[in-house]
Amino acid sequence: MTLADSLARNVVVLDGGMSTALELAGHDLSDELWSARLLLAEPDAVRAAHLAYYEAGADVAITASYQATYEGFARRGLDAAETTRLLRASVALARSAASEVDGERWVAASVGPYGAMLADGSEYRGRYGLSGQELVEFHRPRIEALCAAEPDVLAVETIPDADEAAAVLEVVRGSGVPAWLSYSIRGDRTCAGQPLDEAFAVAAGVGEVIAVGVNCCAPEDVANAVEVARRVTGLPVVVYPNSGEQWDARGRSWSGGGTGFAALAGEWADGGARLVGGCCRTGPDAIEELAHALRS
Repeated sequence: MTLADSLARNVVVLDGGMSTALELAGHDLSDELWSARLLLAEPDAVRAAHLAYYEAGADVAITASYQATYEGFARRGLDAAETTRLLRASVALARSAASEVDGERWVAASVGPYGAMLADGSEYRGRYGLSGQELVEFHRPRIEALCAAEPDVLAVETIPDADEAAAVLEVVRGSGVPAWLSYSIRGDRTCAGQPLDEAFAVAAGVGEVIAVGVNCCAPEDVANAVEVARRVTGLPVVVYPNSGEQWDARGRSWSGGGTGFAALAGEWADGGARLVGGCCRTGPDAIEELAHALRS
């Protein structure tokens, strides 16, 4: 069964934060490459993180390619061929972990925003000063490499700006690989300040898009986003917010307390969310709680 088929029947459980699982396992991610560094240095750790989420009840694992780019790896001295190998390996590691558990599981290849490569917090602002064509040229090689690895879906995620979303979807269009589009938001707007109805409308007419929604946001911002996404697109909605803690991009640290967002999952599902998981600061225990809440 394809992921799109499953969405027509059930609520599908996503995994939690890759970085959170790796940090819980004792790995140091204080690096510009973030979790992508472990694709190069400790791939078995990435596979173990995927397996932990599958065993916790996740139906979908999102690959560690969020911050894996040709430009980022080039700064470490890797050539294009080696970067392509690592991007494809990110899908293979998740697929390998899926083979260790019973039942149907899917692999989502993460496509993060341009700002993630910069590692300066601009992924939460957008507005990079690049043209649409420059963004297309940045995203195309990575998306082509990930598509060649045959994931079940592309996770176009944490996109702060509708203009960048349009550029990414220009590359996705015609690829034949299903995709979801997920914005990072604050309140009822994208992080770049666009109204959500305008942002979700960007997905119209792109046949590969099977879901739209939000991630890496406050749990309290999700319900409204679900309503707008459903109204504007009619597509299944994907949501995976943060725990509720606040990220200081300059200080690279978290503060505040989580909200126990699993308690809100039923509300989101009732509103039309069909892929539900967690993002930053949500580990395997949180996904186990979420899966139990949704399936009970």
